Amino acid sequence: MVTDLCEFGWGRSFHFAPRRRGESFKASLVRYEQFLADRLELKPGMEVLDVGSGVAGPMLTLTRHTGASFVGVNINAYQIQRARRHTRHHFELCRFVNADYMEMPLDDCMFDAAVAIESTRHAPDRAGVFGEVYRVLRPGARFAGYDWCMTDKYDPANAQHRRIKEDILAGAGLVDLGSASEICDALRQAGYEIEEARDRAVESDSETPWYRSLQGRDFSFTGIPRTPWGRSLVNGALRVGEALRLVPEGSVEVSSFLNAGADAMVMGGETGIVTPNFYFLARKPGGHS
Repeated sequence: MVTDLCEFGWGRSFHFAPRRRGESFKASLVRYEQFLADRLELKPGMEVLDVGSGVAGPMLTLTRHTGASFVGVNINAYQIQRARRHTRHHFELCRFVNADYMEMPLDDCMFDAAVAIESTRHAPDRAGVFGEVYRVLRPGARFAGYDWCMTDKYDPANAQHRRIKEDILAGAGLVDLGSASEICDALRQAGYEIEEARDRAVESDSETPWYRSLQGRDFSFTGIPRTPWGRSLVNGALRVGEALRLVPEGSVEVSSFLNAGADAMVMGGETGIVTPNFYFLARKPGGHS
């Protein structure tokens, strides 16, 4: 249900992006994804791991942009089913493994690069997933990604801050969110050399912050389901659908906690206490730099 609702309201790339003035929501996602490919210098012939590959929206963008081959690891069998459908015209470059990224059934040192776009936030232990990615990378290979974290503005003694964080965790199905320094520490603990690490949320134009798409300020037909009133409309339609048994039981409940999480993300963005745009580029030592 979460997958279907996210695809309906968000599209196939389940992530945020800093936006430029006048840039559309979709264009910002594509540019944001392509940035990782450019930093990793992906090209045809390279084998790339997509850690927590979702329904393969970013993978398809990166495949078209670079010509590289991708293997997506995802614990969610339904999302892999959707991903295979979306990439059916690029099946020779897009493959998938239904597995837990904390323990991947993949050989050591088999990938030339790896990407993770807002997926490792779900890991019970970031150092653990980073270490598993490290294992399957060839020496000298790079790992780039985006992750959610609390910023330096977050004050755990502030009741409003704690409430916003708790609502974000509930809406996104997360155990906790640490700081940017914790992400960097986990990368180093796994053995990486960090080449770049920064919050890209500050790159957003002041008129188009990363959370704008959830505020109801994007006036487009496709953006309606992301707006507060659009989400309420979807909730109402699902309530009728449940009563008529046209949608699965529990659809309204799922939609409601996603909506609460979306509202919390807006508040987190407005207060500046959370970012989904923490970027890192790390390298496994050895090989050729």
